[in-house]
Amino acid sequence: MGVNNLITQLAQRLGINRTVLALSAARLADALGNSILFIIIPLYVANLPAPWFPFPESVRVGLLISLYGLFIAVLQPVMGALADHYGRFKIFIQIGLLTMGAATLAFVFAGRFVDLLFLRALQGVGVSLTVPASLALMTAATEKETRGGSMGVYSSMRMVGFAIGPLLGGYLHVHFGFDTAFVVGAATIFLGMLLVQMWVREPETAVSSDAPVKFQVFDRELWTVGMIGLGLATFIMAADFSMMTTLENEFNQRLTQTAVGFGLAFSALMVSRLIFQIPLGRWSDRIGRKPLIIGGMILLAPSTLLLGLAATTLQLTGYRLVQGLASAAVAAPAFALAADISHKGGEGRQLSVITAGFGLGIALGPLLAGLLAVYFFELPFLVGGLLALVGAWIVYRYVPESVQRGQAERPLPERSQHTAD
Repeated sequence: MGVNNLITQLAQRLGINRTVLALSAARLADALGNSILFIIIPLYVANLPAPWFPFPESVRVGLLISLYGLFIAVLQPVMGALADHYGRFKIFIQIGLLTMGAATLAFVFAGRFVDLLFLRALQGVGVSLTVPASLALMTAATEKETRGGSMGVYSSMRMVGFAIGPLLGGYLHVHFGFDTAFVVGAATIFLGMLLVQMWVREPETAVSSDAPVKFQVFDRELWTVGMIGLGLATFIMAADFSMMTTLENEFNQRLTQTAVGFGLAFSALMVSRLIFQIPLGRWSDRIGRKPLIIGGMILLAPSTLLLGLAATTLQLTGYRLVQGLASAAVAAPAFALAADISHKGGEGRQLSVITAGFGLGIALGPLLAGLLAVYFFELPFLVGGLLALVGAWIVYRYVPESVQRGQAERPLPERSQHTAD
């Protein structure tokens, strides 16, 4: 009873309910477990034979990263449709976390590079099961008036996991070796499972026995112009801030910096998002979602362009901080707006459009940067900046608003009380 009261008080202080807190904590745990692999995978690839893939080591690492992102992007609409069909979001989250945790633990037994390909694909399946169902459950557990703040907490907890994971992974590898890093990564994901099991109750199903939701991935009524517009905006945002990943060596040479300098600049985006994500999400509950999304996309344009023109590590870090502010203005309001305009019984499919766009941006942004930088270094960032302006126009022209300025606020979002208790 004491633990339950503590959880409830913490949720109230954050301005959210227990379901949102549980899903956010679970997202932090699985993000931490997955991001431990960010620094471990390149080192592990070098240790494993790859007779079927006689490519340079950097190409094999890139293949693992892209395969994971592409699996997530392609499978999320399918898994979202399955979650809508059965109307059981919690079980999809649990199966997804179990799949991710088991695949991470199985890295201990990998003996060849092809084993890693299979395990990364399996991790992608796990994420695809978890994310649409989590966002659908978030939609069921929140009210429109405070949903932006809830999405801000959810996104921020995910960023915390991604910020801690690489540091923890590096420490574990240096002091204890690969196997310990994999075991700890899997353990944090299983912890997320436990949190969901203890704190989250399945909401009332959107599927009735009289009128079950038909399994249909591409439903024209659900894939609205507004939802597709939000998906494109999140795709552009993710592609823009992930571009510099591929060009680490080029940045280090141009700025005469070490990997430490690049890591500092790269992480600045996450620091900025952690600072601004929750306030901007709550602000979108007051002034509307679209102004922040459009403003974020417009700010993303120069901040992305300037990355290619940075002359010092300090400048690069500053531009990444601004990029983080821009992406914070887009992310939480976009997810909240997608939840606002989603149709009951179709939340999993509709919100998967947004998450698939994000995953596709993470997968294709680095690839696009590598291809365009062949012509000249600044080109990918110029293209990324122009795409951000196109994204702002798409949101302005085609995406509806769901929040009216001055709309009444509620202190604690409880769309379905039974999901929070």
